[in-house]
Amino acid sequence: MHSILNSPLPIPFDAAVQVLPLPLPIAGVHVRAGFPSPADDFAVERLDIMQLLVKHPQATYFWRVRGDSMREAGVDDGSIIVVDRAIRPKHGSIVVAMVDGECTVKYLYQRAGRIKLRAANPTYPDIVPKDSQTIEVWGVVVGSIKLFSS
Repeated sequence: MHSILNSPLPIPFDAAVQVLPLPLPIAGVHVRAGFPSPADDFAVERLDIMQLLVKHPQATYFWRVRGDSMREAGVDDGSIIVVDRAIRPKHGSIVVAMVDGECTVKYLYQRAGRIKLRAANPTYPDIVPKDSQTIEVWGVVVGSIKLFSS
C-alpha cells in the first residue's frame, strides 16, 4: 500500500488541542510568489488556525503522512493532513481510504459506477478494487500542514 499513514489511529481534534485557541497574527497584504513588490500597508488581523482548518470538531482528525504518492497535490512525506469525516466524499476529493484494512491517502475517482483511488505521483498505479476487495472512504482531506526544516 502506498502513502501509509504513520498511525493506525488518527488523533481526534479534541485531543490535538490541549490549550485554548490562540489567534495568530496574519498580514493584511498578500506575499507574492513571483517578483517582490513593496507593500504599502502591513495591517494585521488575527487568524485562528484551528477555526480555519476545523469546520466539524467532532468529526475532524489529524494524520501524519508517510510516503510520496500525493506529492503533486502538495501532500508530502511528513505532512500532517486534516481529515473531516462529516464531509461527503465526491469525485476528485482527496480522501483517506481503507483498502483491505490498510490506510492510504489518494484522490477519489467515481465515474460511471466505477470507483478507484488515484495517486498524485505518476510512479504509483491506481488502486482499483478487485472482486472480493472493498474500499472504504474514511474521510475527506480538507487541509495539509507542511513543516519546513529551520
